Amino acid sequence: MKTRVHTPQARCRAGFARADITPPVGIYHRMWGAALHDRATGVHKPLTATALYLEALDGAGRLLVIGMDHCILDGAEIANIRTRVGEVAPDDVMVALSHTHGSGWMSRSRANLPGGDLIGPYLDQLADTCVALARRAIDSARDATILYGSARCALAAHRDTWDERAKQFVCGFNTEGQADDTVLVAKVLADGTRGTLGTVVNYACHPTTLAWANTLISPDYVGAMREVIETSTGGPCLFIQGASGDLGPREGYVGDAAVADRNGRQLGFAALSALEALPAPDTYFEYTGPVVSGAILGTWAHRPVPAEEQAAFAAWCTRRFVVPLPYRLSLPTVEETRAELAKWEREESSARAANDETRVSECRARAEQMTRQLTRLAAMPPGKSYPYQITVSRVGGSVWVFCPGELYQVFQTTLRARFPDLALVISTVTNDWQPGYLPTASSYDYGIYQEIIAAVAPGSLETVIEVVSREIKAVAG
Repeated sequence: MKTRVHTPQARCRAGFARADITPPVGIYHRMWGAALHDRATGVHKPLTATALYLEALDGAGRLLVIGMDHCILDGAEIANIRTRVGEVAPDDVMVALSHTHGSGWMSRSRANLPGGDLIGPYLDQLADTCVALARRAIDSARDATILYGSARCALAAHRDTWDERAKQFVCGFNTEGQADDTVLVAKVLADGTRGTLGTVVNYACHPTTLAWANTLISPDYVGAMREVIETSTGGPCLFIQGASGDLGPREGYVGDAAVADRNGRQLGFAALSALEALPAPDTYFEYTGPVVSGAILGTWAHRPVPAEEQAAFAAWCTRRFVVPLPYRLSLPTVEETRAELAKWEREESSARAANDETRVSECRARAEQMTRQLTRLAAMPPGKSYPYQITVSRVGGSVWVFCPGELYQVFQTTLRARFPDLALVISTVTNDWQPGYLPTASSYDYGIYQEIIAAVAPGSLETVIEVVSREIKAVAG
């Protein structure tokens, strides 16, 4: 029988800061192809940016995570933010997007659309806000202990579903699919007072509760989740989106913000249960032996971690690497995509002339798909492979993995199964959305949405899993 339970923990300097980054009402908001509106009509809950600054006690390593309530930001916008944070090297700045689809698509390429004139000024202000936010987080840093724990939450569901009637795959709740329900949490405590500086919640689920019928700027379920945590702990909560490429809320694609709030509270209370279960810093839980009562009871107690073992809590190591992922052979060309776009624009005009609103909606959605495909193709570096950049940082008993794009859940379930004694923080949609989705090799050629728009070839995700596994072994010593 295992007689000791160790809580993953780390010792470092840490600081939090929070800022409101809500775009103005009236800004371009259409994130969904099926949406009939273009401009945001109001605000459900504010969008926020939360900065967490971590620094090794010996000053040998630093990490700045800026979590933002946005779906996608162009690579140039993220690079600008990372470069402008002068106190931290750009390579150590991680811009992690929550991926909320209620924020709208904030791209300067949309400037010609209704409300698009507000995007450029908003993005300029966003960068200024993030730079100031980073400075506040750095200035507030103090010696701290980070405790990690986990819980379960059934919010996320598998979303690759076969529609027998339509004879096609759809992106929606799959009642028979497996879904990773792991909620990883971290509580950051100030040394000395042991007051809570802030918390981290790492969960994998697309923020797609609100869809085409929603016209409000919204953080989706993440907003209500934060409210639950912050009301209890008193400190800011940083949300980190996990490997959710094939995961979404059981109840989603609605226009009712109350559903998003309900989803968020579900995750918030699950995370809060894990935070409440964390022990005091510098302790482990140990079996202390039998006690004769009405039954023979097995008793446990919290014990102090020996000083020589506590040294590992301050360990710090970061590795950055590039994995070349081959492009898929069937990647469409720009010319093919433009021709398809022109076709759907012609059909939309015909549908409008016939007053066929259903057909208009479909044509607009198909045209939007082609517009986004052109954006993706333009962002692909030339050559035969995509240079996929990953950062792996060991912080005491945890390893933080930062990846761009959207990876299927097997990425995090495999890594956590291989390294059960480490707290693995899996941060996706970080520092870029490209190259888009990384589905499993077995998902290709079935007409699944994520696979259809994937830019990289089958086997790319599996390659990334193996490379990251080797890097985790290296940083974990």
